[in-house]
Amino acid sequence: TKGPIKLSTYLINFKVGDIVDIKANGAIQKGMPHKYYHGKTGVVYNVTKSAVGVIVHKQVGNRYIEKRINVRVEHVKHSNCRLDFLRRVKENARRKAQAKENGETIVLKRQPAQPATAHYVSFKKNAPITVAPVPYEALV
Repeated sequence: TKGPIKLSTYLINFKVGDIVDIKANGAIQKGMPHKYYHGKTGVVYNVTKSAVGVIVHKQVGNRYIEKRINVRVEHVKHSNCRLDFLRRVKENARRKAQAKENGETIVLKRQPAQPATAHYVSFKKNAPITVAPVPYEALV
């Protein structure tokens, strides 16, 4: 984005334990994370006036190493990865209370997407079309 950095960037509160996404902002080079960490998600372990310390897991060979990096607040934003989980918890609590009220049992586990149901395709109004490759022409 062009122009000055929005003031709201500096007014966001970060607390220890917050889950954040690291997204480098090219307009500010100070406190910029290394390119490896761009797009990674981590947990805040330290907060200072202009930066946050983030724990990120980095794959090195066959293991993951816990890296602690210090990044300025311009390069960090709160992650939405936990919002879906919290929304699901509230929805499940509501459904559970409703099922208890009605005296029925309910399955709250997530189910993977099931395959489409079987059906027949009629050829009466839907005649098959033969597809053939277009011959190559050299336009020289």
